[in-house]
Amino acid sequence: MENVSERVTSLAISQTLEMSKKSRELQAKGIDVINLSVGEPDFNTPQHIKDAAIKAINDNYSHYSPVPGYPELLKAIVAKLKRENNLDYTTDQIVVSCGAKHSLANVILSLVNKGDEVIVPAPYWVSYIEMVKLAEGVNVIVPTTIDNNFKITPDQLQKAITPKTKVLFLCSPSNPTGSLYSKEELKAIADVVAKAQNDIYIISDEIYEHINFVGNHESIAQFDFIRDKVIVVNGVSKGYAMTGWRIGYIAAPKWIAKACDKIQGQTTSGASSISQMASVAALNSDSTCITEMVSAFKRRRDLVIELVKDIKGLQYNIPDGAFYLFPKASYYFGKTDGKTKVNTANELCLYLLDNAHVALVPGCAFGSPEYIRFSYAASDDKLVEAMKRIKIALDKLN
Repeated sequence: MENVSERVTSLAISQTLEMSKKSRELQAKGIDVINLSVGEPDFNTPQHIKDAAIKAINDNYSHYSPVPGYPELLKAIVAKLKRENNLDYTTDQIVVSCGAKHSLANVILSLVNKGDEVIVPAPYWVSYIEMVKLAEGVNVIVPTTIDNNFKITPDQLQKAITPKTKVLFLCSPSNPTGSLYSKEELKAIADVVAKAQNDIYIISDEIYEHINFVGNHESIAQFDFIRDKVIVVNGVSKGYAMTGWRIGYIAAPKWIAKACDKIQGQTTSGASSISQMASVAALNSDSTCITEMVSAFKRRRDLVIELVKDIKGLQYNIPDGAFYLFPKASYYFGKTDGKTKVNTANELCLYLLDNAHVALVPGCAFGSPEYIRFSYAASDDKLVEAMKRIKIALDKLN
């Protein structure tokens, strides 16, 4: 008899992972599926990083690592934050974890008590609200729209704050929209948080920092008057094509770092020793490999934008970063091809998977049920073919 905890039954299945699973099942049957649901670079890890991992193996980095991370990696992260972001941290303010998702979970479990409210601008990354559920917190969803480039405004934030507010999530550049906040926009948000009657902490998810098409990355941690309430979450997965290496980290006030260290010490302990040494090489190297990937992603973004112009009914913004397009697709709700009627974004994605053999993610996974997410972390040829298939399939809906 199944008797799992209420904690498990309260969680939703990750729809990004679910769509990837369904596309793999079709591929296993010999069907040519183009998977645009995945949230990872399609590039391989650069050779100099792999060489550092091989050296670490040969140097016998095969034992348990310190819970917050090897000193070499902590120093590399501190140096990176100073060099690239002009942020001053010490090594005891850094905790390395098994990916940025793990870092986020540690922070939520360290800060949120039962009944605490967490402000989550929508669209949001799929796991934010589930992590809050695990901590028995209360999600306060603040919807944004394509008209304001999917960014929460100071007025919206002010109205969402209550005496129970404990945390605000920010993600810039954003998954799933590719939007990013300017320095001025972040300053306005910081002003609202600083003036709040209760202590509110900002979790600043900056994992897509390097995939930025419009200029320098801006972190809300740059403002001294709010720094002690900001937890920066980052990692090596997106910028260095190291998703499978599972290394993320936080930069936070010492007491929060200490709390995350304590939780991690009782759950996973330290992250992979080999992956940590590879990450040292990544963070200490020049940005050549990043520049090449970002150039490719920008070209692909422009390609997809041109192709999507020919698809009737999709409303979209121009992403400033990351590798996603998040068009509004509600034009197709209520339409049919004579066999299948589409009423929701989820049904639309299933229709496209079955009829176009292209895997996308419905916007309901991100708190925006009228939208769908494309990942353009794929080759130019695959993107051209995918958009061609999508157009043919959607043209049949009337």
